[in-house]
Amino acid sequence: MTHTGLRATDTPTDPGSYAAARLRLLTGEPGEPGKPGEAPAGPALRTALARLTDGWLGALLGRAHDVALVAVGGYGRGELSPRSDLDLLLLHHPGADPARVAAVADRVWYPVWDMGLALDHAVRTPAGARATAADDLKVHLGLLDARHLAGDPALTTALRTTAYADWRAQAPRRLPELRELCEERAARQGELRFLLEPDLKEARGGLRDVTALRAVAASWLADAPRQGLEEARTLLLDTRDALHRTTGRATDRLTLQEQDQVAAALGLPGADALLSRVYRAAATVSYAGDVTWREVGRVLRARSGRPRVRRVLGGLGGRGGFVEPERLPLAEGVVEQDGEAVLARTARPDRDPVLPLRAAAAAARAGLPLAPHTVRRLAAAGPLPVPWPAEARERLVTLLGAGEHTVAAWEALESEGVVSRLLPEWERVRHRPQRNAVHRWTVDRHLVETCVRAAALARRVARPDLLLVAALLHDIGKGSDGDHSVEGEAVARDVALRIGFAAEDASVVATLVRHHLLLVETATRRDLDDPATVRAVTDAVADTGTLELLHALTEADALATGPAAWSVWRASLVDGLVRRAGAVLAGEPVVERADAAPPTDGRLRPAAAEARASGGPVVRLSAHEDGAELLLAVPDQPGVLPAAAGVLALHRLTVRAADVRAVDGVLLLRWRVATEYGELPEASRLRSDLVRALDGSLDVAGRLAEREAVYAPRRRGSLPPPSVTVAEGGSRSATVLEVRAEDAPGLLYRIGRALEGAGVWVRGAYVSTLGGSVVDAFYVTGAGGDPLGEREAVAVAGAVERVLG
Repeated sequence: MTHTGLRATDTPTDPGSYAAARLRLLTGEPGEPGKPGEAPAGPALRTALARLTDGWLGALLGRAHDVALVAVGGYGRGELSPRSDLDLLLLHHPGADPARVAAVADRVWYPVWDMGLALDHAVRTPAGARATAADDLKVHLGLLDARHLAGDPALTTALRTTAYADWRAQAPRRLPELRELCEERAARQGELRFLLEPDLKEARGGLRDVTALRAVAASWLADAPRQGLEEARTLLLDTRDALHRTTGRATDRLTLQEQDQVAAALGLPGADALLSRVYRAAATVSYAGDVTWREVGRVLRARSGRPRVRRVLGGLGGRGGFVEPERLPLAEGVVEQDGEAVLARTARPDRDPVLPLRAAAAAARAGLPLAPHTVRRLAAAGPLPVPWPAEARERLVTLLGAGEHTVAAWEALESEGVVSRLLPEWERVRHRPQRNAVHRWTVDRHLVETCVRAAALARRVARPDLLLVAALLHDIGKGSDGDHSVEGEAVARDVALRIGFAAEDASVVATLVRHHLLLVETATRRDLDDPATVRAVTDAVADTGTLELLHALTEADALATGPAAWSVWRASLVDGLVRRAGAVLAGEPVVERADAAPPTDGRLRPAAAEARASGGPVVRLSAHEDGAELLLAVPDQPGVLPAAAGVLALHRLTVRAADVRAVDGVLLLRWRVATEYGELPEASRLRSDLVRALDGSLDVAGRLAEREAVYAPRRRGSLPPPSVTVAEGGSRSATVLEVRAEDAPGLLYRIGRALEGAGVWVRGAYVSTLGGSVVDAFYVTGAGGDPLGEREAVAVAGAVERVLG
């Protein structure tokens, strides 16, 4: 793309002229009246901006003897983003007059500062620059990209020659240092391809890692895989350019509120499309880094040991007088060599379509990486017949069941597109972001991580093959509109049939995908003692074998989601639901009950009895490894739920889960809570404040409103509005209202106040918090104890929704 606003002969020498030319370049404003301009983008923009800046800085230096102005780092590569720093080095001969060198430096630095541009600068002799690089790895990396701008070119040439010679000579020491630097940065910044607000430069798989790979290549010890790496680097740079232009700031962090604007600037339909492309690029960089650093380690280990002299007399047995690397068989056509899984010499991928799965499974079982050249050869394998032969299906299951090593083998196949050729449906979820704070991974990586977790549970089920395939496919519907469980059911059935499962087994896989959220959602949002709750499971799952698989899949899915998705509390609720449903599926009758069941927890019975006898609240607080448990027993009366929730909020206790039930005139509340900061309050203080809240002497609403006024301005970003719905068939003895909202201090208090204001009684509540979102279920009745009528239920739901809105 050619820029029309600046002629090749233009060399702005003052800040005003340079600023005007820079603005025309970035905005595409016409350089002359009547001539339309077009702003360049991508590499053309970075190159044009670097050349424009080169000319300006060269003119600022002017004619100067014994000095050279050198660009280093990204600017040295001739790539200048709209808000990038200028990394400059002023070189001078050792015998140059210090006062004159200082005057020359001021002549360059001050106009840059006057422009408001960020400047990273240094003044050194070539020997000084070399000495600094020897002590500072980052300085040495910058010198590898040194580029002459103006002055004495011999100084720049000598600097580059020395920098490269030192780098190659010191590579055995410098490269481990560079790898450690990359690992420390990754630990601080995280993995770019899994972050909702990634740092395009510092996160693992970002631009810093690309620079590190260039440095490794410059050492001549190893080289990064070239396939797709330059395209990935260009995409990350283009995204950073768009971020700079839309924000007007020198930032590398792609925050949520900027993503739609950046996507539009790049011609993409929205933030998800942008993140998907960025994640794909980061995955390419990360994989290249894994391969490159593994090769660096191999080379350095080989250099550190003495070569093994050939033992065969007469010069036979190996080339060059050394024993060839030992090759140990792993599977048909697959061997281990130098700590990697490679293809045997007789392997023919073009004639063996099962070989990619066989090689990946063998590598994962052995805990070995697949060699890059092996993966490239596997990409040439022919298509599998439909349905797959039994060996292909078995090798897939073996790969999925290999535990933690599954991830590396799967990503190696993905790097060459092998996975998408075997399972075209994979493209629906590949690098797909999940805009939920609970999820640690993109959809595709979450599916593989679920397989890792499921492999650890394989001994609990009779059909581990069905469990592992369902784990791989349970979120495959997230690539479509609508309910991903419903969409995924049909996709999973088709895939299961195609890979060779019988129709009955394919139906089980489809059922697991359709209902993979059923157990955890039902257990945490419904009354386990209500027959309708158990019936929701038994209506969906036909037999105990499928229930067993669904139980394992539920746990694997939650563990692979993130630490907030699973806990001892949730596990106990799911276990209780599975026991009840399993008993019914085994032939035991469903016990109908009209009244609330007596408390089954041994700690609740004494508390309930004490509350009835004293006529006041009873509070029990105990700390556990995964939080704290608060037990309340309060004589049933209006306002108990909002009062208790309000007191917890005032004491900065976050409710992670809760259940509330009314039994024999006592409201029993069991809360799982965590402190926002500090230590747990004393139970006596909680009881005292609860008594005051119930009698009206504690202004809970006013105190919470004051806190909301302080914290509300700190929140950012737009959030979906809360919703309140009536759960059809949730219970025969009560009306079930489901509340979905963003978590906030005092939210449960506001819900309780809204329900009290609507004139209904809360007979039970089941609170579930995941990350920043809550899904709460409230069992309510009218004053007479009967479920609400349809119109009344809808009206109450609407009233609560308006209060929350």
